[in-house]
This record gives sequence, C-alpha cells and structure tokens, in this order.
Amino acid sequence: MEQNSYKVIIKPANTEKSNILKEVGQYTFFVDRRANKVEIALAITDVFDVDVVRVRILNRSQKFGRWGRKRVRRKIAYKKAIVTLAQGQKIEAFEGV
Repeated sequence: MEQNSYKVIIKPANTEKSNILKEVGQYTFFVDRRANKVEIALAITDVFDVDVVRVRILNRSQKFGRWGRKRVRRKIAYKKAIVTLAQGQKIEAFEGV
C-alpha cells in the first residue's frame, strides 16, 4: 500500500487506557485497515519525527444486530495501532491533551 503518511494515520485514540499508556511511551492511533506494521511505523516516524521501537495492531471486526428480520451493521470495523517509542521520546502534540 503506497500512500502518504497522513492517509495511513486516521486519528489518535483518546480513551482512558490510551491516556495511561502515554505515560510509559506508548501511543494509540486509529489507522487505515490496509496498512501493515512497517507502514504504520514509517508514517509515525515521518509525521511526528520520533523513533518507533514496536507496533502492535488490533483488528476489530464489524458487529451486527437485528432490526426485525433484517441483519444490520451496528458498529463498523477498524484497525488500531499501539506504537511504542524509543526510551525518553514522546509526541509533544499529545502531551497537553
């Protein structure tokens, strides 16, 4: 997948767990579902100018429900990446949040 870095990273995940992980140098992002770990690491390095040590990925499948006889989609599928930075580095844009 040859895309620019701003299309790989969709948005940061702002949850209670992601705020706790920021303290130990791990940042959570929603990413493009077609991106792999190498592309995510390159995109984070390019956009935020930090060294990425590790990338973990969570793929969430879509959830379905029922509406009468119909089967409807309740939640969409997404991919989340937890990025571990090198010791002592942090992303300044997320420190005030």
